[in-house]
Amino acid sequence: MVAVAQSLREQVACACRILAAEGYADLTLGHVSARGSVAGSVAGRAGDARAEERGGEIWIKRKGVALDEVEPDDVVALDETDAVLHLETVLHTGVYRARADVGAVVHGHPPYATALGATATDLALLTHDGILFAEGVGRFDDPDLIVDDDQGDRVAAALGAGRAVLMQNHGVLAVGKDVPWAVLTAVTLERAARLQSIASTLGELRPISEKLALELQPVKYRDEFVEEYWAAWQRQVAREGGGPGGRRV
Repeated sequence: MVAVAQSLREQVACACRILAAEGYADLTLGHVSARGSVAGSVAGRAGDARAEERGGEIWIKRKGVALDEVEPDDVVALDETDAVLHLETVLHTGVYRARADVGAVVHGHPPYATALGATATDLALLTHDGILFAEGVGRFDDPDLIVDDDQGDRVAAALGAGRAVLMQNHGVLAVGKDVPWAVLTAVTLERAARLQSIASTLGELRPISEKLALELQPVKYRDEFVEEYWAAWQRQVAREGGGPGGRRV
C-alpha cells in the first residue's frame, strides 16, 4: 500500500507542476487530489499496485505551497490529523461522494476560464479543444468560498455527470477518472476558453455542431492519447525543473 500511495503522491505532485506551466499558477492557491478507489490509472499499471489502488484513500496537495513547487511530500492523505489542508478541500470530497467514476479532481483559477465564468457566456464548441466538452460545462452560480460540506455537495451537483464546472467569479473545477485525465480536462478547458476569447475579437463565431462534436470526441480523446500526453508533460516538467523530487515521475 505504501508503494501505491507514493505513486499517487508523485502523480499529484507532477500534476500540480504541469498545471502551473499551463496557466493555473496563482500564488499558493489551487489544488489537485487523487483517489485510489478508481482503478486503471494511466500513470500506474503495476498489477498488485493497481488492485490496491481500490482502497479509497484520498491524497491532496497541502496548503502553503505553490503549484510549481509541489513535491510528493507536499501531497498528504486527507485523513492525516496533522495535515494542513486548503480551505476548499470540500470541493474534492463533495465530488468524490457524488461520483464513483472520478479518480482525480483539480481546482484552480486559470485566467481565461475564470474570466469566462464571470460572464453569462457559455463555452462554445469552437475548436477541437472544445469538443471534449460537447456535453456542456456546468455552472455554479455562487461566488463564495467553498468551505463546508453543503457547499461542496452543491458544486458537485452543478458538475453533475460532466467533466468540469465554471464557478462564478471564482475559478474552475475539473475531474477525470485518474490524474492524467483530470489534468487533460483542466488544461483543455483553459485552452478552449482562451481560444474563444481570441476568436470573439476577430469576427462572428462559427461553432462546431453538437452532433459532430459528439462524434469527434471519442476519436480525439482516448486513453492511449492521454497516456502519450501525460508522458510528454512529464518530460516537460523534467526539463524545466527536474520533476518532483528531482527526478522524472
